[in-house]
Amino acid sequence: MRIQDRHDIILFDGVCNLCNNAIDFVIKRDKKERFKFGALQDNATKSILKDYKINEAYLDSIILIRGDQVFYKSKAALEIARNLGGIWPLLYVFNFIPSAVRDPVYDWIARNRYKWFGKKETCRIPTTKEKRKFL
Repeated sequence: MRIQDRHDIILFDGVCNLCNNAIDFVIKRDKKERFKFGALQDNATKSILKDYKINEAYLDSIILIRGDQVFYKSKAALEIARNLGGIWPLLYVFNFIPSAVRDPVYDWIARNRYKWFGKKETCRIPTTKEKRKFL
């Protein structure tokens, strides 16, 4: 059985500070341990990208893989929020706004993420406690 059949997989830009902070946010609120994580730059992640015919150089947005489904940009973020603990599933109400409206906002933030939030020299290294959550 593939890992994406047992867990939702969140793929993210491993050198982006905003992206890493978002992953920390999700880890803290993933009470049911539904998610596994992988940096888009990681070799283990690149093999999953090939399975879904996603360009391995893709870094434009967060990617959520659930079984055979792939979600990008704002849809990925809303699907993730929908499965977190606390009040975060309420954000899913924004799913009713068309992606043609949501995604340009997402793209604007994504284009400026390094300028506004900074960038690491290398990908995130999970702590010992986090290792089991990563690919």
